[in-house]
Amino acid sequence: MSALIRVVGLHYTYGPNSATPIQALRGIDLEIGHGEFLAIVGHNGSGKSTLAKCLNGLLLPTQGEVWVEGRSTAKTEALLSIRATVGLVLQNPDNQIIASVLEEEVAFGPENLGLPREELRRRVDQALQDTGLWELRQRDPHTLSAGQKARLAIASILAMRPACLVLDEATALLDPLSRREILRLVHKLHAEGLTIVLITHRMDELADAERVLVLEQGRIALEGTPRQLLAQSERLRALGLDLPPAAAIAQGLRRRGAPIAEDILTAEELVQAVTASVGVRP
Repeated sequence: MSALIRVVGLHYTYGPNSATPIQALRGIDLEIGHGEFLAIVGHNGSGKSTLAKCLNGLLLPTQGEVWVEGRSTAKTEALLSIRATVGLVLQNPDNQIIASVLEEEVAFGPENLGLPREELRRRVDQALQDTGLWELRQRDPHTLSAGQKARLAIASILAMRPACLVLDEATALLDPLSRREILRLVHKLHAEGLTIVLITHRMDELADAERVLVLEQGRIALEGTPRQLLAQSERLRALGLDLPPAAAIAQGLRRRGAPIAEDILTAEELVQAVTASVGVRP
């Protein structure tokens, strides 16, 4: 898998010349491949959001480099292209909404790329349809629910035709139903070939990731597949992270002598394992 994004020796410090500088990232080396589904987790203050903003040039490294398809974020003339390639969805969609009509909001990004009107119309319509917002296209974005606003933020990025979608805690403010809808959309986009970087503190959102990074104090503390990380439950807890609910229940059952596998990740797997252990067909 070729690298879409390459991060080399990345450090980032807030207020480097102030009396109290805050070092958020401390030497991150990372490659993200075309079509990969990467999840990044860590407790508050671990550097997740700072890394997200560095991936598309919203923040520039204090030290080190970030390359997107061979273009350095340090090159001002490359930033427009980089931000069209790596789209960033923030935790609070209200911070990204600027228009008073939904379809105009989706059109804002690609319009700034200077696209022909016909292509602009095609992109906006497709993004609205892909995110289930077509019927709401004439609405004021501020009248939408939190889940609909999250989908609008994703639609606005999709209309730019990015190669990578970075979601920075994009489900954190949503109710469970809206969160599931956003995750289904994200998984669909990945299945269609989009590179996904999912930044979250919810361990139950990692099941479909191909690779997971755990950040701690601005460094990569752990890396592996979701199931490989589950095998290090004590280390995860030491890093301030809980196991996904299904994995935690499975661990509790194993401690009580139940013959449950150590790599249970989802509720469906847990149900299958429990019914198999007692000789009942699910």
